[in-house]
Amino acid sequence: MRVLRARVQDVAIREQNDAIAADRKNQVGSGDRSERIRTYNFPQGRVTDHRIGLTLHKLPGVLNGELDELISALITADQSKRLAQQN
Repeated sequence: MRVLRARVQDVAIREQNDAIAADRKNQVGSGDRSERIRTYNFPQGRVTDHRIGLTLHKLPGVLNGELDELISALITADQSKRLAQQN
């Protein structure tokens, strides 16, 4: 009985560790260049957020902390993504 209990517990711990590792890998990503989040194009004064496909031609303002438009677009995209997941 002890051996059986130990084996069952070992399998449960291994599954839990595998789930944690998979979740961590999804959060971190591969670090590949294709996983870029945001691009700052100084010659054209452009900021592009690749996660939501938003391009703003307000680079100096963004660098000075005027992030309201960018943040509100990210919040809207996140809310729509969550609504789509619920349905």
